[in-house]
Amino acid sequence: MTTPTAAPIYPFTAIVGQDEMKRALLLNAVDPGIGGVMIMGHRGTAKSTAVRALAALLPPIAPHQTHAEILVQGVRAEVPLFPLEESAAGSAPAAAPVPFIDLPLGATEDRVAGTLDIEAALTRGVKVFEPGLLARAHGGFLYIDEVNLLEDHLVDLLLDVAASGVNVVEREGLSVRHPARFVLVGSGNPEEGDLRPQLLDRFGLHAHIVTLTDVEQRVDIVTRAEAFRADPVAFLAAWEGQQSALREQITSARAGLPQTELPHALLLRAAQLCLKLGVDGHRGEITIARAARAQAALDGRREVNADEVRAVAVMSLRHRLRRDPLEEIDTGVKIEQAMEGIM
Repeated sequence: MTTPTAAPIYPFTAIVGQDEMKRALLLNAVDPGIGGVMIMGHRGTAKSTAVRALAALLPPIAPHQTHAEILVQGVRAEVPLFPLEESAAGSAPAAAPVPFIDLPLGATEDRVAGTLDIEAALTRGVKVFEPGLLARAHGGFLYIDEVNLLEDHLVDLLLDVAASGVNVVEREGLSVRHPARFVLVGSGNPEEGDLRPQLLDRFGLHAHIVTLTDVEQRVDIVTRAEAFRADPVAFLAAWEGQQSALREQITSARAGLPQTELPHALLLRAAQLCLKLGVDGHRGEITIARAARAQAALDGRREVNADEVRAVAVMSLRHRLRRDPLEEIDTGVKIEQAMEGIM
């Protein structure tokens, strides 16, 4: 019997325009500690395509056995979350592709976090845990389209787990803990409403995208989409050089990130910028610092410069500004104007 092959995925480097969105995703790929990205903009602007394409571009993750720690009436035990798939009989498990999990709007909390078979655990002593989407996303990307329409308590759960890297499921005396480190990506159309500011602020970056108005870019989109549809194998082969170069750039940036430093003078300017804009809390400058270091690492540098801080400042602060319904100026423009004389 023939094993079905996965459908080909559009290459990340072939996506036309939308530079801010692509930059935000790449920075999170280099440093997931940035805190994910919210992508807001028009429909049909390659939001889900970009996230799926980046997951497919990244180097495969090393095989490892992930266990859940279960407490049953005070007794601690470990059970495997996932069975290991061997590449051949008796051989070591093969490396796995980076997970891309698309969370549907109608998903229940049990499906997201995982479920426990309480009856089996209490009556037969069998510790049964059914992993949820958070477990499946470990090491990869969890994508939520129209996140602004998702119930707030689920968004809160996702943000908590994304920040801590650990998912905890507790049901009637049973407790399961397992690692769940992933990049959370939410997208939506601002015309359909926005997340509550308290939730929006917890996304690391906020990318704003619009329908492209450049005629040549629009033609490129159609030409590439049709070429990919007609012969995906040939299209992927044509872009493999650029894909490989970007893959190596990301790998190098990840390796160099721990040695990449942000000068105190630039951190001081980032804090001054947040004060000038009236940003509440301290997530603004923390995100700027992390994103600027990731940008410098992508640029092959070991010390952040002012250009790299400017490149990430708007994405880091756009969703953290206090909202004035009477103000007509775009938040991105407001941040750029505030940077004048500081950066």
